[in-house]
Amino acid sequence: MNLKIEFTDKEITPWGGIVLLKRMLDKIGFEKILSDTDIPKPGSNSGYSPTQLVISFMVSIWCGANRFLHTEVTRQDEVIRNIFGWKKMAGHFTFERFFAKFSKARNQRVFTEIYQWFFNQLKFDNYTLDVDSSVLTRYGFQQGAAKGYNPSKPGRKSHHPIIAFIGSVRMIANCWLRPGNAHTASNLFAFLQDTFEKLKGKTIGLLRADSGFYSNEVFNWLEKSSINYIIAAKMYAPIQRLIASHKVWLKLGEGIEIAESMYKSPLWEKSRRIIITRQYVPERPNATGKLLRLFKEEGWYMQFRYSCVITNLNLPAEQIWNLYKQRADAENRIKELKYDFGFDSFNMNDFYATEASLNFAMIAYNLMSLFRQAVIQQDVQNTLSTLRFKFMAIGAYMIKEGNQTILKLSLAMKRRECFKGLWTQSNNFSWPFAYT
Repeated sequence: MNLKIEFTDKEITPWGGIVLLKRMLDKIGFEKILSDTDIPKPGSNSGYSPTQLVISFMVSIWCGANRFLHTEVTRQDEVIRNIFGWKKMAGHFTFERFFAKFSKARNQRVFTEIYQWFFNQLKFDNYTLDVDSSVLTRYGFQQGAAKGYNPSKPGRKSHHPIIAFIGSVRMIANCWLRPGNAHTASNLFAFLQDTFEKLKGKTIGLLRADSGFYSNEVFNWLEKSSINYIIAAKMYAPIQRLIASHKVWLKLGEGIEIAESMYKSPLWEKSRRIIITRQYVPERPNATGKLLRLFKEEGWYMQFRYSCVITNLNLPAEQIWNLYKQRADAENRIKELKYDFGFDSFNMNDFYATEASLNFAMIAYNLMSLFRQAVIQQDVQNTLSTLRFKFMAIGAYMIKEGNQTILKLSLAMKRRECFKGLWTQSNNFSWPFAYT
């Protein structure tokens, strides 16, 4: 092939589909709520609008940025600039200076207002809250980076954020950054109180958490607060002895059985309900759970993988087990946050600047989740990387016809009707949004 290259001065974007998100942001009045909060203002009249900095930061994430330097990609995109009506685009140093103006108090004010406004516009109640933590490995000298539990990079410094998810609506309710040497349940009660404040006006129906939150102090606090919970138990020796002594098991399916009992730890003042499942490895080679290592010399126990949860619910054991299994979706959300939203790579030297950037990444996640459910309306909840490929990565350029600005989209004929449908749905989107 005799191929040569030439250049054009026509301003073309590879992200024409971002216009759908722009329409949704307009519909929900996102810029207005941002301007009403205490986000840092520019030091001079020539500085960037703080609302533009927040929105352009999120647009960069939606277009593939997962660290500050990557925001330079959208900075050069004149079509995106015109879609959003900005005079100029900020570079990555501007974003870093902007987030450096956030403090602990400002983070609390700003994100409480934004989360409250957002969840007040989503019509759901009696929600299930999944609480989880993650390890974000750090390689520099960031504030709060410390050596702690880090299974992927033992000995490396890290941050240890705690996150609250609302599974039924696929949203993030809260996120706190914590030092790397913080225990999994560190500041849990203050975090939950803050989460409930952000979800003001809605009732929690159930809290789920993994074994990192297993403690008598946590159980007592939840029971005193009249909060239903299902929390994975740690396989301490007394629990292993209880499992080993249990004789009555109900078969749920091929190679899986369930049982329940009342369990009182030597450190507890009362007994609590425990639900135990075991999976027979020869029939279920991919079984999850733990071995009863206290009895590893007895071959019978080595054939099973065990897991158990503590709960104050009165539902049947099988239903509790099924409810807890759904918590695995929180793990998938954390993976998506890391791979697609820069959760582990938007970091700065200042602790609260990092926390601010991560929370805006969380808000970008929530807005994308709203876009998935309200505009795309597919049963399959695709990740951002898939949505980017299917709906956003569309070549486009702008033209003027009289007073009308037209965005020309480069789409194959068979995809045009689909995009027209999305355009109609984005136009018809109404706020508040009710889940059905």
